[in-house]
Amino acid sequence: MFTLSGVLMYLMRGGRYGPTGAALGRRHTHTTLNRGGTLVAMVKRIIPPLTCDLHKGQAGRVGVIGGCDEYTGAPYFAAISALRLGADVSHVYCTQGSSTAIKSYSPELIVHPILDSHSAVADISQWLERLHSLVIGPGLGREAQLLSNVKGIITKAKEMKIPMVIDADGLFLVTKEPDLIRNYKKAILTPNIAEFGRLFEAVLGQKPDPMEVVDNVSRLSRALGNVTIVQKGENDIISDGTNVLVCCAEGSCRRCGGQGDLLSGSMGTFLHWAYLAVDSNIECQSFATYGPTVSAAYAACLLARECNRLAFRKHGRSTTTSDMVDALPLAFEQLFD
Repeated sequence: MFTLSGVLMYLMRGGRYGPTGAALGRRHTHTTLNRGGTLVAMVKRIIPPLTCDLHKGQAGRVGVIGGCDEYTGAPYFAAISALRLGADVSHVYCTQGSSTAIKSYSPELIVHPILDSHSAVADISQWLERLHSLVIGPGLGREAQLLSNVKGIITKAKEMKIPMVIDADGLFLVTKEPDLIRNYKKAILTPNIAEFGRLFEAVLGQKPDPMEVVDNVSRLSRALGNVTIVQKGENDIISDGTNVLVCCAEGSCRRCGGQGDLLSGSMGTFLHWAYLAVDSNIECQSFATYGPTVSAAYAACLLARECNRLAFRKHGRSTTTSDMVDALPLAFEQLFD
């Protein structure tokens, strides 16, 4: 586990972490502490303004791919977080057996019970051109037919150049088949410590070095063709293989299930906004440096931590992810408004 003191030691050593002294080859490494104000300003620049001439969908149409009979909460948390952050429309593509439960959680979500059908790839592909980003994996499960369908959906989404966040059992699929996502720079992978270790070993053929926690993330990113990776933990390490951001904002010690789904869902919205900022040619040096995927990942990590902090302040040990979703509007206001 990497600690805040460890990350700060990494920075004090000029971008090296641990005793090896290996050259990391990165241009920029910053944290919430040493460049927090600049990074928040960068996030503010990519958030689209609310104006009266907008129409439904422009602020984001996000698709969540996941939801099986055992796991119905995860896709809900991802989809509702994308929506509550500011996306206009949030779709969930799930199995037939999970759809009624997911629909019952909120009338705000559009639920498609087609993920386990034999025509799922073709059926969902018809929707892809309407979506701005995908969040793949929440509540997906590991049933062979589902994984095969999701593989086809990822392949089609890549052809259409749709930005995507891959989490949870989506990462299980990528760990089995790293070439599925290799070199696709519009993707963000969001592994926790255990998922990161398995993916690192699958791609690089060795376990990550516990003394080189920051470099591990950059190495894995480069090995995957500079796909952006967020290693979630006490501090969130984000890298595209060249740049590194470490989000060490205050959260809480509470680790209930569903927090990663809040993160991935909000990241899906931020990812769309970041690519809107690219298309708009916004003037922001930090954004030009880090690019849309790293910037969106940092924004979502910062927001999720603030949701955690606010919810824990109110509910303490009994805090749940539902409490964190309820805290999202205030968290956004305090960070970015």
